[in-house]
Amino acid sequence: MTDARWPLICAWAERHLGPGADIRPLAGDASFRRYFRVSDARGDSWVLMDAPPEHEDVGPFLAVRGWLEHAGLRVPALRAEERENGLLLLEDFGDRTWAGFRAEGGELHPLFEDALHQLRLLQTAEPEMELPRFDMPRMQRECDLYLDWYLPRVAGYSPTGAERRAFHQALLPHLQALAGLPAVPVHLDYHSRNLMLPPDGLPLGIIDFQDAVIGPPTYDLASLLYDCYQDYPEEECRRWSRAFLDALPRKVAAAFDGFEHWHRMLRLTALQRHIKAIGIFARLAHRDGK
Repeated sequence: MTDARWPLICAWAERHLGPGADIRPLAGDASFRRYFRVSDARGDSWVLMDAPPEHEDVGPFLAVRGWLEHAGLRVPALRAEERENGLLLLEDFGDRTWAGFRAEGGELHPLFEDALHQLRLLQTAEPEMELPRFDMPRMQRECDLYLDWYLPRVAGYSPTGAERRAFHQALLPHLQALAGLPAVPVHLDYHSRNLMLPPDGLPLGIIDFQDAVIGPPTYDLASLLYDCYQDYPEEECRRWSRAFLDALPRKVAAAFDGFEHWHRMLRLTALQRHIKAIGIFARLAHRDGK
């Protein structure tokens, strides 16, 4: 590796883990952050996050990590930080994601139970910082990514002004319904690639939480059950959906007129999320070269 930050990364890793630390790249994410697995002389491993300060601020990540840890969620322990240079040394949950475990034929029932338990902890945790609002303007901006990036860059079609207006009008009542739901803390990317199965087993390790918001109680469950990367039978989705509804705090559950109303809102949440995902991945490919 020859990029300008490499000497900084190597020196910082050796300062905290000793000389001869072995540094190997891990998969990146949909941002400028990079991740490395760093092993010390004893063979213990950690994950080094490299977040170039001119592009990324590790402050929100650290703030949300600390809050979630206090709330009882299993997030990576923090070994070392250097905010001014965008470097963090974090607990290594290993390489086994929920998705990988499923591909191996693993039994998902315990994973679902744990994921829903940790999600309930999240939704009832009082934020220790001011989180952005997942409101109507944000939902509409996210849906516009489909019009602005997927259709012209992937499908090869540029919608007319009239078609854009019709698209917005068709979605408007659904987005208004979601915006009117009770507001709770939301992970925003709670799915099979961000839920890790650590070597010591459950509880699941949760990653990629730095973009947490305040939004509808359906959002994270929709991300999990109607995952961009997984497909579950609708009967199974309804079973876990009902289990989650049954455990909601009374003041949140009161916003829903029974299970069918709740589950419809869950599926509408998934609709908005998938429209966003289509647009975001098109933008990552055609604007960011990922």
